Amino acid sequence: MPDSVSHESVSFLVFSDDWGRHPSSCQHLFRQLLPRYRTFWVNTIGMRRPRFDLATLRRGLEKLLHWTRRTPADAALPDNLHVSNPRMWPWFSTSFDRRLNRFLLARHFRRLARPLGAPPIVVTTIPIVADLISVFPEWRWVYYCVDDFGTWPGVDQRAMQRMEERLVRECHRLIAVSETLRDKLARRGRHAELLTHGVDLSHWTQTDGPPLPELLHLPRPLIVFWGVVDRRMDVAWVKQLAAELTEGTVVLVGPKADPEPALLQTPRVVYVPPLPYEALPGLAHEAAVLVMPYAELPVTRAMQPLKLKEYLATGKPAVVRDLPANCEWADCLDMVSSGDDFVATVRERLRTGLPDSQRTARIRLGAEGWDAKARLFERWVLAQPAAIP
Repeated sequence: MPDSVSHESVSFLVFSDDWGRHPSSCQHLFRQLLPRYRTFWVNTIGMRRPRFDLATLRRGLEKLLHWTRRTPADAALPDNLHVSNPRMWPWFSTSFDRRLNRFLLARHFRRLARPLGAPPIVVTTIPIVADLISVFPEWRWVYYCVDDFGTWPGVDQRAMQRMEERLVRECHRLIAVSETLRDKLARRGRHAELLTHGVDLSHWTQTDGPPLPELLHLPRPLIVFWGVVDRRMDVAWVKQLAAELTEGTVVLVGPKADPEPALLQTPRVVYVPPLPYEALPGLAHEAAVLVMPYAELPVTRAMQPLKLKEYLATGKPAVVRDLPANCEWADCLDMVSSGDDFVATVRERLRTGLPDSQRTARIRLGAEGWDAKARLFERWVLAQPAAIP
């Protein structure tokens, strides 16, 4: 592909979380790019190891429905976006598992790519497609590294590590969302561009929505977390906060992914199932303090929480663990390193609200819009890739 390409000649093939299931960074970027590029979005089965539980059953039924019904009409999707749901085998641990998935996906993509005038640019945020690079070497492959999946709870970590190692070796360009992830890729001998997450300021400053029925019965004030509720959470911190509150509720909003049972059995802690993206500004409006009580783990030290800048954009106090991704914004929020400090700081912010110094520091969010992030992403993925070492 030449250095200078017209928009009409470029198509993207994207492997990421299911389109519309939750607003990931990859979806935010491509919403900016869709007016200029035809994009084929591939919903996969994900990376979590199947378990004999209700969550896996629900996810399995959801995928079966995707495979057996027709893809939603393009009119229901943004212009230039096409979504497909290839059949896949839900394991990746053995060579048989990987060969079977390579066969199933390759068959699907040969059909998908047949009408394209030129090889697509492939963007993947997940390691499970690594074996396809050798099947389609003429395609340009971009690894958009958003997490350290080799340390994620609930996945086959060894399998994810092996497949990511292959992605890192063979992809033409690497883009990482955090310094920690970029350093990890550098230790494997590859340079990655750094693209931290953006934020849609206009979305998060909306406050005119109706009250959320899920919150009406909850004692105030509300201390709110939104995101995946899983074993990355520091259960001890949440329990200590709940125990030392004299009033109010700790609210955890989002999909459950095998969290510690004790987390949701704690008095004053209430779990609310995922809310639509459009409802989250209303959730923030009703919160007194926003929190990110993540545990100190390899997976949390590597991640770049999408919610960080969203929290800051709401104008509400934010109390977070002192993880690397949060350090750049330390003047805009409160970073803590112990359960005692977490509880004391939340209680202080319940009393004082957002300090003027933090409010002023958040002005620089204006340079963090998804449109600016998408322009950087676009420039890097369209540039002629350097030779793979």
